[in-house]
Amino acid sequence: MDWKLALRQSKTWLAAFVFLIMATFILSLSTGVMPIRFSEILNTLAGSGTPRQELVLFQLRLPRMVIAMLIGAGLALSGSILQGLSRNSLADPGILGINAGAGLAVVFSIYLFGQEKGSLLSEPFFLPVFAFIGALAIAALIYRFSWKGGIDPERLLLVGLGFNALCGALLMILQLKMDPKDFQQAAIWLTGSIWGTGWPYVWALLPWILILIPAAFYKARTMNLLQFKQEVPVALGLKVESERRLLLCLSAALAGACVAVGGGIAFIGLLAPHLARRLCGPNYFSSLPLSALIGAALVLMTDMIGKNLLAPADIPVGIVISVIGAPYLIFMLLTRKGSGMRV
Repeated sequence: MDWKLALRQSKTWLAAFVFLIMATFILSLSTGVMPIRFSEILNTLAGSGTPRQELVLFQLRLPRMVIAMLIGAGLALSGSILQGLSRNSLADPGILGINAGAGLAVVFSIYLFGQEKGSLLSEPFFLPVFAFIGALAIAALIYRFSWKGGIDPERLLLVGLGFNALCGALLMILQLKMDPKDFQQAAIWLTGSIWGTGWPYVWALLPWILILIPAAFYKARTMNLLQFKQEVPVALGLKVESERRLLLCLSAALAGACVAVGGGIAFIGLLAPHLARRLCGPNYFSSLPLSALIGAALVLMTDMIGKNLLAPADIPVGIVISVIGAPYLIFMLLTRKGSGMRV
């Protein structure tokens, strides 16, 4: 099955989530501590708004919402790749330790350099690099310790859970040794707060997303073949272990870049791919783009809820998603049948 046929079959759901994202985007743009009517948004976009409205829309809300969508799409695709590699619908970059590895690298860099003006980390372009290194290092360790004459998907999941716990412990140790100011910054970041809300953070994240998301879509055929027993892709000429390593690196890069800007946001890589498979089936030609749209919609919606529910207090996105994701994970475990991709 090619992209055209797959997208044609899932076009209803794709169109539905595009509409949901657009509606949520407009609603989020108009709500907050300073409500702005839709007519005022149009006037501001046309250049006729007040200076205050321009500040709120262009410098505060728009970059934050763009970042939310980019993070949601990236984490959803990262989780979709991991679930395909492990053939387990409970796999997620937050559960397997890849997010924790990226977070550990970022917190360690804050511990070493701080984030004062003029320091290395005051430039947002360095954060995805540190996060990518951390995520890739943990992904490599997971792959190495999962190897035993080949990669067993179940062992990959269990090893990932172990490294997730290890990174969590190391994060706690680092936080205890940090300067109080840096500790506060790291604590806010680890809750999953989209704290990098300015346009520089958008430009720092955007190149990673523009390169990695098309790369993930390009690997849809490979992901489909990896769902069969190993003899099938090998017979079709696929270099299975080489492709698994490449896909694991791709997942780590997506998660690392998103975690660098969005912090420790969990469950998106679990929820979005699972919902996409339920709606359009297991074919990666259709489930990958739908996962990206669902992830973008989820983070955008939870960000809107977080900034309005207890306004003027701002609830971190990671906390709102965890409130939704934890019960859903329990539901998945209770309805799970076997170890494959049948949840």
